[in-house]
Amino acid sequence: MTTTTEQTETALSAAGLPQVHEPRNDGMPLDLDWVKSVQANTSAIERRAATLPGRRSVKKDYQAAWLLKAITLIDLTTLAGDDTEGRVRRLCAKAANPVRQDLLEAMGMGPIHTGAVCVYHDMVPTAVRALEGTGIPVAAVSTGFPAGLSPFHLRVAEITESVKAGAEEIDIVISRRHVLTGNWQALYDEMRAFRDACGDAHVKAILATGELGSLRNVARASVVCMMAGADFIKTSTGKESVNATLPVSLVMIRAIREYEERMGIKVGYKPAGGISKAKDALTYLALIKEELGDRWLQPDLFRFGASSLLGDIERQLEHHVTGHYSAGYRHALA
Repeated sequence: MTTTTEQTETALSAAGLPQVHEPRNDGMPLDLDWVKSVQANTSAIERRAATLPGRRSVKKDYQAAWLLKAITLIDLTTLAGDDTEGRVRRLCAKAANPVRQDLLEAMGMGPIHTGAVCVYHDMVPTAVRALEGTGIPVAAVSTGFPAGLSPFHLRVAEITESVKAGAEEIDIVISRRHVLTGNWQALYDEMRAFRDACGDAHVKAILATGELGSLRNVARASVVCMMAGADFIKTSTGKESVNATLPVSLVMIRAIREYEERMGIKVGYKPAGGISKAKDALTYLALIKEELGDRWLQPDLFRFGASSLLGDIERQLEHHVTGHYSAGYRHALA
């Protein structure tokens, strides 16, 4: 990532400016020849991914600018069994005001907000009410999240109910068995049904990449979900033993790039699970910029699925302004 004034200004064009929205991905008929032609050179992918953290760094004002940009790309998430309405309301308040006002003023920044708030279906009405007037969408995890093993008609109904409750984005989980058995038609049909049930709500397809067995399976599943109309492809539920990684991200990003080259449609990308440090966010932003370009550094095409990432970013921003690291509890999320 080159540290230039122009790129800093690009990073600082975070929230507050009108966002361009790409046409939705309507999908296409399943092309099995394309799917079966997709391969993944694991050793080459891992070598490329290993170079990123060590040689992609930004410092001082440039780092602060990119961290502010990262905040606007976060799906601020709570997916705990003990979620309460109070916790969700506090999380929504944090999403609308993610950085302390004094820190923003010291950096010459106006108000910013996160990309979305992500919750379970039961908490969608609470989040919608709490975010009214902010312009922040509510995303709901659906289709038997996280395993995706509930009866099919219930998974479709869950999407419908979340949309009816006000969710503008739906994060669905695919059936991993379709990928593991190479049943691409079944995966396509399932994803298409989920896409249709979403109506006007954008759909993010969670691949649960840590359970797909190989990078080739990840690449093929990515292509099939995009063919079926996924607006985003997402790495993980955050509940698997292995979640977002740089090799998996590289595979999925390149699938997105090929889809755009062939179909002329830009599909979004969401790494989720295990991204909790500001330095990790910078690495992912560098990867996106290099592989897909600046257009993907906007919330309609890139999101972080995270709960604790925001706290570490705010801590780093306080260090940038004051020269001192604060205790983590000074930047509580909820």
